[in-house]
Amino acid sequence: MVSPIDARIKFRHLQAFLEVARQKSVNRAAELLHVSQPAVTKTIRELEGILGVALFERDGRGIRTTRHGEIFMRHAGATLTALRQAVDSVSQEAALSGPPVRIGALPTVSARIMPQAMNRFLAGGTVGPVKIVTGENAVLLEQLRVGDLDLVVGRLAAPEKMTGFSFEHLYSERVLFVVRTGHPLLDARANAFDRLGSYPVLMPTRNSVIRPIVEQFMIAHGMPAPPVQIETVSDAFGRAYLRMSDAVWIISEGVVAGDIADGVLAALPLETVETRGPVGLTMRAETPPSLPLSLLMQAIRTAAAEIAAAGV
Repeated sequence: MVSPIDARIKFRHLQAFLEVARQKSVNRAAELLHVSQPAVTKTIRELEGILGVALFERDGRGIRTTRHGEIFMRHAGATLTALRQAVDSVSQEAALSGPPVRIGALPTVSARIMPQAMNRFLAGGTVGPVKIVTGENAVLLEQLRVGDLDLVVGRLAAPEKMTGFSFEHLYSERVLFVVRTGHPLLDARANAFDRLGSYPVLMPTRNSVIRPIVEQFMIAHGMPAPPVQIETVSDAFGRAYLRMSDAVWIISEGVVAGDIADGVLAALPLETVETRGPVGLTMRAETPPSLPLSLLMQAIRTAAAEIAAAGV
């Protein structure tokens, strides 16, 4: 028997809860919701009273969701997403253009997969707004969890980050050590492993999905931590900086496949097959995709299959 929804739970309870969970701060949530901090605190306490459990707990100077809070967040995010879709579906604008599709794309697919996928999606005559954002894996997954994104396309996250999500594998790719053409380390006589520390190294950030893979690879091959490290997830910065320097960029193959094919950048002669990892589609497990999202997902699958078949 399905339990009835407690009529005391209002939209404001869900909205306040999700914003506090996302910001990990009552003050920041209050600013974004344009209400006072005491009002948000009161709303959260009301919700906890209705549910009979604590949803947040102290974490140093901040707060974090409890186990009950994690469970509630998963379903509350899906509820608000469904509500947004319901409102969009009956509005005049949505009737003309369709419900919005919001995609989080990691850098590895932003340049390699998404342009071809968008061409296919639009060629099918689909009308509707599409929002594509990029960023660190942890940030995109958090936005997906609370309902701000409908889909994340990129590398499979660590198991502990995948609770409440489903993953569809598209293809696998490796990490490359990339430099400008003409770089000294491309000399056949150069030992890239031994001389890597002589150059600035662009590293994936601590929150990026490939950082642990890169660190394990370097340790396994006896490569000391580079003395000059620049952490970045900006592919625009990486490309620009490599053009004007002797820096080495450690990056997923998909981000620079086009640059290597064009002869602008080159991969160092290092065997990195052990860094291969799955790239695919991550969604909330309990939220069925809308029709436009389903069509875009199919376009992404087709684009990924074509690239994999071409060996690009």
